[in-house]
Amino acid sequence: MKKSTEGASPLRIIPLGGLEQIGMNITVIEYEDSIIVVDCGLGFPEDDMYGVDLVIPDVTYLQENIEKVKGFVITHGHEDHIGALPYILKQINVPVYATRLTMGIIERKLEEHGLMDSTIRKTINFGQTITLGALHVEFIRTNHSIVDAAALAIYTPQGIIVHTGDFKVDYTPVFGDAIDLQRFGELGKKGVLALMCDSTNAERPGFTPSERTVGNTLRNIFEEQKHKRLIIATFASNVDRVQQIINIAHEYGRKVAIEGRSMVSIIETALNLERLSAPEDTFVDLDKLRDYPDEKQVIITTGSQGERLAALSRMANGTHKKVVITPRDAVVFSSHPIPGNEKPVTKIINEIFLKGADVIFQDTHVSGHACTEEIKLIYSLTRPKYALPVHGEYRHLKAQAKIAESLGYDSDHIIIMHSGDVLEFENEKADIVSQVQRGVVFVDGLGVGDVGNAVLRDRQKLAADGIMVIVMAIDAEERVVSGPEIITRGFVYVKEADELLEDIRMVVDDSVVDYYERCNENVDHGRLRNNIKDAVTEFIWKKTKRRPMVLPVILEAD
Repeated sequence: MKKSTEGASPLRIIPLGGLEQIGMNITVIEYEDSIIVVDCGLGFPEDDMYGVDLVIPDVTYLQENIEKVKGFVITHGHEDHIGALPYILKQINVPVYATRLTMGIIERKLEEHGLMDSTIRKTINFGQTITLGALHVEFIRTNHSIVDAAALAIYTPQGIIVHTGDFKVDYTPVFGDAIDLQRFGELGKKGVLALMCDSTNAERPGFTPSERTVGNTLRNIFEEQKHKRLIIATFASNVDRVQQIINIAHEYGRKVAIEGRSMVSIIETALNLERLSAPEDTFVDLDKLRDYPDEKQVIITTGSQGERLAALSRMANGTHKKVVITPRDAVVFSSHPIPGNEKPVTKIINEIFLKGADVIFQDTHVSGHACTEEIKLIYSLTRPKYALPVHGEYRHLKAQAKIAESLGYDSDHIIIMHSGDVLEFENEKADIVSQVQRGVVFVDGLGVGDVGNAVLRDRQKLAADGIMVIVMAIDAEERVVSGPEIITRGFVYVKEADELLEDIRMVVDDSVVDYYERCNENVDHGRLRNNIKDAVTEFIWKKTKRRPMVLPVILEAD
């Protein structure tokens, strides 16, 4: 019999990321003085975020409530769910709870950032329940494109919240057991207040095929390409895919080399944690692979998404130090482009074709996310009172809302949230009551948060219009003794723009004279710089219809 929630304090669910976009998943669950944080992922920069390496969530709300935060509970080991942890833990040092492989990948990151000694880590088994303040969290086995993925049942005084994480229903996984559907059904019988369900594939009808179906395709490729070296690009975290490649390579008597920093790191971690196995002498160093004929070689590499600095990109453009693509190669893309990555992936495919190699990219990947019928299955098992679509762009969330409608849910019980929304549950009633600060923080090299919107706008302007630096020296009597010298980058090619630059020098001279005539001997070099900048900017616009960044520099000569 379900417990009464009368008299219980409100329960709050606050997504700080993971909605309106693919990636940067992070959600706050709050009850009285207890906060748990589900996942802590990063996002990747847009094309116009020049120089930005990573995007992480703004966690001001957590910093303001640090005394309530009991820990991070992590669903699985993908970057969009764990990638921000090393940066956020420096601000919010609380324990991290995760399953075995997920924790292994997290620990690699913590080692790189020097956080192993300062971070409390707890490895959780499936079926185990942990207590974090007033909240209890159970880890439930699911299937995804990475081993040890978990859903979470979060027990609160207001009711049970089920968070699927990223999942699919795979009855024949490569490693481990199938998703624990029985447990979802048991939770449904207890009574689920709300289901937070993965929406990534909510637009796709039917069921997502089992990971094993890719194995059949890969085996056919090995058979058809018997006389060529195979270069197979896939996601580093897709351990099941790597396992199948290793198994088939062994069947065909091929040696396997691993290339790409993230690929090496995750495979080493998976081997150490017995989430991946390989027959003895399967792996060889990339340097020693050349000792074997082409038909005995397989290279598993990163770069399936067209990342500019990834190993496959460097192979394709001829800058890789150890691998040269030739007509004796067959390159397999064992992945689908993430939305937005289509152009860079196509560019690499064309570059590989130009080198004479075969490129295979059809039927070599299956998704790790649930399609329509699997989402319906989870709803039917858990029978939640409220549907809370998560993980995806708005169109994906909307698609899941339509699935819920088809199952009989009315609009009052389907809530599409936005990042920063505070969804409050009280006496089984749900309402968005306010918003908290949310947004993104840019990571650029070693700098976290020091590149803000103002810096980004400057970079965009520099990229679009270039820069012009005007240097001149003025002595103590306010006479121009040197210059103006004009330096441009990204605006015009100096050797072919003598006339334009000479006109600009005249504009600078005129603006200096004009300023001195108006300043009544109260010379302010800051105002003089602005006078020059305004005059030059206006002149350039009239002459070229361009707006480069104009930076006057005034030196004081002795």
